[in-house]
Amino acid sequence: MFFIGFDLGSSSVKACLVNADTGVAVASAFFPETEMAIEAPKAGFAEQQPENWWKNACLASKAVVQQANVKPEDVKAIGISYQMHGLVVVDDQQNVLRPSIIWCDSRAVPFGNQAFDDLGHDRTLQHLLNSPGNFTAAKLAWVKANEPGVYANVAKFMLPGDYLAMRMTGEVVTTASGLSEGVLWDFQENQPAEFLLHYYGFDKSLLANIKPTFAPQGELTAAAAAELGLAAGTPVTYRAGDQPNNALSLNVLEPGQIAATAGTSGVVYGVSDKLDYDPKSRVNTFLHVSHTPETPRYGVLLCVNGTGILNSWLRNQILRRSISYNDMNLLAHEAPIGADGLICLPFGNGAERMLENKDLGASFHGLQLTRHGLPHLIRAAQESIVFALYYGIQIMESVGVGVQTIRAGEANMFQSPLFRDTMANLTGATIELYNTDGAQGAARGAGIGLGHYKNQQDAFIGLNITKTIEPDMRAQEASRNAYNSWLELLESKL
Repeated sequence: MFFIGFDLGSSSVKACLVNADTGVAVASAFFPETEMAIEAPKAGFAEQQPENWWKNACLASKAVVQQANVKPEDVKAIGISYQMHGLVVVDDQQNVLRPSIIWCDSRAVPFGNQAFDDLGHDRTLQHLLNSPGNFTAAKLAWVKANEPGVYANVAKFMLPGDYLAMRMTGEVVTTASGLSEGVLWDFQENQPAEFLLHYYGFDKSLLANIKPTFAPQGELTAAAAAELGLAAGTPVTYRAGDQPNNALSLNVLEPGQIAATAGTSGVVYGVSDKLDYDPKSRVNTFLHVSHTPETPRYGVLLCVNGTGILNSWLRNQILRRSISYNDMNLLAHEAPIGADGLICLPFGNGAERMLENKDLGASFHGLQLTRHGLPHLIRAAQESIVFALYYGIQIMESVGVGVQTIRAGEANMFQSPLFRDTMANLTGATIELYNTDGAQGAARGAGIGLGHYKNQQDAFIGLNITKTIEPDMRAQEASRNAYNSWLELLESKL
C-alpha cells in the first residue's frame, strides 16, 4: 500500500510515493525541470497559470508511479500541499477565469489596508488575528474592483490546492485552515468571517464547501485518474498550505515546536496553543493542521518573500548558471563572516509582511571594487537571508513563540553549510535536518486522513534526522556584529 503526496510550489510541482507501512519514500519527481514561470504584467504583480500546475502534477504523478513500478490501484490515498494565500477564480463550469494571483503578488495591499482601517484594527485582529493585508480575500477584492467582467462570472474562489483537488475530484472544497490562510476565518465565531465578506460585498455562495483537513475530500474522476496515471476512485484525504504541511512533514504539531524552510521564500513556523497575534500583522497566526476545537493549535508564521530566490537570481543572472549551487556555497566560505562589510538587503520579491507590507527591493551596500569579489557577494546574500529571518524570529518571540530547536528538511537553502551555520550561531538554536520534504509530508497526511494509522505519531515512522547543527560559540559574536550592521542599514530604509 502506498500514499502519494503532491507539493504545489511556485517553482515546480513535486510528487512523492510513500510506503504506508515503512514510511519510506520510494519515488519522487518534480516538474518542470526548470522553474515554472511567474508572470509579472505590471510591477508588483505575480501570476501563474493554474493549467500549468495541473500539467506538471500529472507529469510528476506518472513519473513516480513508473519509478516505483507500482500498480495504480496500490496507491490508496492522495495528499496535497500548496503555495499559500493565492487566488484562483472559476465560473459555474469550473473554468478558470484569469491567471492565479499568487502569494508574492503585492497589488492587493491597499485593499487589505483599507479594510483594516475601516473595520477597525482591534475588531479585525481579535476576530481574524491578522490584517486582511495582501491575503486571498484582499486579492479577490482587487479583482472585483479592477476586473468587474471577470468578477461577474465568478462562481467560486479558492486557494491553489483547492484548484488542484478540484481538477482531481470535480468538487470545489476547502478547509478551515485554508480559509484562515486567506484571512477569511473568524476565530471568535469559529466560522467563515461573515463581517469581512459583507465588507467586501462577497456573496457567501462564492466560498468553497469546508471539509476537515484530515478526511475524505473527494475521489479521483476517471478522466483525472487517466491523466495522473492513478486509479479512479482514489480519495483525496488531506490538504494543507505549504508551511503548515512543512510543519506536519517534520512532525511539528505541538506547542513550542518550530519548523523552517527556505525555498523561494523563507519561513519560520511555530505552533502555539494560545490565541494571540502581532498587532502590526508582521507575523501571522492561522489554524494549524492539528487544530481541533478541543485541543486548539495555531501556527504562527513568519514569511520573508525574498530568500532562496535571491540565491537563484545570483546564479542565474550574475553567474549565468556557470557553476552549481554547491560551488556557490564553497565560494562563499572564502569570504569572512560579515562579508568584509558588504551588506545585502534580500527583499526583492514583493511587499514584505514582516516590514508592514513595504517593498524595499533587493540591494547591496558598501561594495568596494578593490576588496569585494564573488565570494563576498554570495556570502552577503546568504547571510542577509538569515538576518531577515532572525529579524522576524524576534517578532515571533514577542507573541510567545520561543525558538530553541529548529526543524527543517535538508533541502533548498538548508543545503548550504554557511546558511545553516549562520542561523544556528545567530539564533542560538540547535538545527535538526530531516530526510523529508513537502510532498512526503502530504503523503503522510493522506495516510492520516485515510485512517490508516492508529494515531498521528505512527505516521512518522521512517522520519529520521540527517544532520544536527549546534551553535559555534567562537563564531557567535562575529555573526551578531554582522547582523547589527545589517539591522542598522535596514532601519535606515524603513
